[in-house]
Amino acid sequence: MTPPSVAKTPKLYLDGAFSRSESGRVYEVAGMINVPRASRKDLRDAVAAARRAQPAWGARTAYNRGQVLYRIAEMMETGRGQFASPLGGGRAAARQLDRCLDSLVFFAGAADKLVQLGGSVNSVAGPYFNFTVPEPIGVVALVAPQKPALLPLVTGLAAAVCSGNALVAVVSEIDPLPGLLLGESLQNGDLPPGVAALLSGFRSELLPWVGSHRDVDLVDACGCTSDEWTELARAAADSVKRVLPPTPRSSPLTPELALRCMELKTVWHPVGV
Repeated sequence: MTPPSVAKTPKLYLDGAFSRSESGRVYEVAGMINVPRASRKDLRDAVAAARRAQPAWGARTAYNRGQVLYRIAEMMETGRGQFASPLGGGRAAARQLDRCLDSLVFFAGAADKLVQLGGSVNSVAGPYFNFTVPEPIGVVALVAPQKPALLPLVTGLAAAVCSGNALVAVVSEIDPLPGLLLGESLQNGDLPPGVAALLSGFRSELLPWVGSHRDVDLVDACGCTSDEWTELARAAADSVKRVLPPTPRSSPLTPELALRCMELKTVWHPVGV
């Protein structure tokens, strides 16, 4: 006898666990599936969890962070069948998933090379050593594009996380299922709780608080329209945070995507001490 098929209930991925919105609200996708409609409080909880988790994650060795990303890629490869239908099936879905795996593997390999690529030993006049070293900026908020729903999300997540940041992502509003399914790969891939959160909901409700939240250090607006980006930048002005402009994620992978989620720290040290 064939066992009955039980459809998965889409949920937010927040602080390492799957949950419904604290408000209990949902909205309908594709005319038949209800997904959680995250609230301002869900966003605050995700940012608070990211702030708690980031120091320990950033203090891990870059090699260890890379190994966790490799593990997430393994989990996505193992469970790739569950992504096929939400991505539309066929060769296009397979290609998008293959590119997601490429992104994870690329940034896993780049994790322990960012200091060399972004840092330098500077020539100064005087008996001093002068070093510039990239460090994680802290908590990154990512606004994923509406379409494609998965590849830019995975690429942005991998770039931010490999460089030691924690991430709060607002997934596609019109096609949230691929982004929410990513939570299973993150959990099974040994990513510590709080390092990444995936929220679905109405952008008109969430984006003003993404921009104005003082515990968000950088906003990656790669999936925003020009109007949404303008509103984010205005909301972020009060806390003087960096807001990256909307950019296509179809270009070749580059370490610059990770380095722009970092800050440069310059250290002076006397010679002979």
